[in-house]
Amino acid sequence: MAALALGPLRSALCGRALPLSPCVRLRPRLKSSGHGDASLKERQRQHMARGLPKQKAIAGVKQVIVVASGKGGVGKSTTAVNLALGLAANDSSKAVGLLDADVYGPSVPKLMNLTGNPELTEKNLMRPLVNFGIPCMSMGFLVEETAPIVWRGLMVMSAIEKLLRQVDWGSLDYLVIDMPPGTGDVQLSITQNIPIAGAVIVSTPQDIALLDARRGAEMFRKVNVPVLGLVQNMSVFCCPKCQTMTHIFGADGARELASTLGVKVLGDVPLHVNIREMCDRGRPVVVSSPESPEAEAYRNIASAVVQQLAELSGSA
Repeated sequence: MAALALGPLRSALCGRALPLSPCVRLRPRLKSSGHGDASLKERQRQHMARGLPKQKAIAGVKQVIVVASGKGGVGKSTTAVNLALGLAANDSSKAVGLLDADVYGPSVPKLMNLTGNPELTEKNLMRPLVNFGIPCMSMGFLVEETAPIVWRGLMVMSAIEKLLRQVDWGSLDYLVIDMPPGTGDVQLSITQNIPIAGAVIVSTPQDIALLDARRGAEMFRKVNVPVLGLVQNMSVFCCPKCQTMTHIFGADGARELASTLGVKVLGDVPLHVNIREMCDRGRPVVVSSPESPEAEAYRNIASAVVQQLAELSGSA
């Protein structure tokens, strides 16, 4: 007789284990040969693969870049917006789009100074809203600005599916996706449904942020998404009066993590009031202060991302 799975029974009965009948015998596990183990693991892998959704490219989009962080509050959305604008600024021949996948806390409408609802095409697809030459889509366009989104997981997955499949992006060279913080259902759903060219991990140099950033990088590796590199955000503060450089969140933490993970640091972004003020006004620094050192930092990151993508495609 097959062995009983006692763990679930105990959990279901609030910790009260059922006594085993005298006729029930637990079957001991027998060690198998290495060849048998490999064969079993391969069958298990094939079985699991059958249950996963098939990846399908987004119509009209050549390459998808996801911008992620292990935790919130590290400037991920600001980085995603300025990365998209930096890609477009570095090469005007490239078409760049921006998708806000943070369903619970959409930031792109504010950062890109966009309001209103998307129009529908004849094929019942949503047209992205456009500013600064960047077509954008966000859950923030579909709900009221102050309305809380109190949804269960299945509703969130349905919303993500609509944002991925029911948007008319036209023809894009790059689609930058602003991911929600963490390593949850949304991240897995996106990585399993569409092919992703690479992931950009954003973190401050602070130790607690770096711990979560490492989890984020390891998650992408587990789902076979290349990690293009790390962005060290809020790396240094320069006093506007005395020009003293202060590492408020620590120095070079992201560089040390990148070395540990075997990936590159795509760039450093300083802690500067201009970045915050311009984002609050819906005019990111790449377009509002294109000659500033802050804008240059984002454009350099965009260049590093394109270089990493080229290296990956060349080695493929």
